[in-house]
Amino acid sequence: MTVEPVSAPKPDAESIDWEALRAAATAAMRNAYAPYSHFPVGAAALATDGRIVAGCNVENASYGVTLCAECSLVSGLHMGGGGQLVAFSCVDGNGTVLMPCGRCRQLLFEHAVPGMLLETVSGIRTIEEVLPDAFGPRQLIEFGA
Repeated sequence: MTVEPVSAPKPDAESIDWEALRAAATAAMRNAYAPYSHFPVGAAALATDGRIVAGCNVENASYGVTLCAECSLVSGLHMGGGGQLVAFSCVDGNGTVLMPCGRCRQLLFEHAVPGMLLETVSGIRTIEEVLPDAFGPRQLIEFGA
C-alpha cells in the first residue's frame, strides 16, 4: 500500500472559522451514544477540500470497542471522499473545548496536513506541537515502505 501525502498550504489560524467548527462539533456531540460514561463528545474538522466533517463517540458495553469522536470523524472524512484534515476542534457535553487523548492525536496525525491546527484548552496548536516526534505515514514513505 502506498500512502501519498497531499500537498496543501500550511493552515493559517486566522483564516479558520473556529466558531463554525465548534458548532459542528457541538451538533455532532448531540448524536453521541454514551450510556456508560455519560460523557458525550463531538469533533469537527475542516478538510483540504473545504468540507467540514464531524463525528461523535459511540460507546459499547465491552468498552474496548467503543469508538471515539475522532474515529467517527476520520471515518466520515473517508466516506465523504477522502482528503486530509486542516483544522480540528473537539467538545464535551457542555460544548467546552477538549484536548484529544494520545490515541486520538495519533489518529489525527495520520490524516492531517503538516501543521494541521487544533483548538485546544490552551489555544491553537499544531498537530506537531501536541504530538511531537510522531510516527506516521511520512516516515513510512521516507523508508520506502
